[in-house]
Amino acid sequence: MTARPSPGDLLAVDGRASVQFAGDRALTFRVVSVADQPTYAGWIWLTGYVLNRRGEATAKREIYVQLAGLRPAPPPDGTSRRAPRSRRASSHALRPDQRGAASGDRSGLRTGAQAG
Repeated sequence: MTARPSPGDLLAVDGRASVQFAGDRALTFRVVSVADQPTYAGWIWLTGYVLNRRGEATAKREIYVQLAGLRPAPPPDGTSRRAPRSRRASSHALRPDQRGAASGDRSGLRTGAQAG
């Protein structure tokens, strides 16, 4: 990958990108930002998240790597290219006594129609 990475790119960072990531120190990295500051020719500062095998962010890092050594990473195990589902409960999944809070009524009080 000699093209400049963009936010959202998923990269395999290993010894080809920098000796500090050689061997068992290799990582999968999701780019958040790319620094515009001048560096040595062919090198770049990236900010992003280290991902585990399930695709979960485990640490935010800023790394200094060689562009020529970066490679696109395959999607992490157990993930698809689809966006993750929202975990927010919908009102139909709530008990009748919980629906007031889900619809924006945060008072915890029931009206006469709800109390029955």
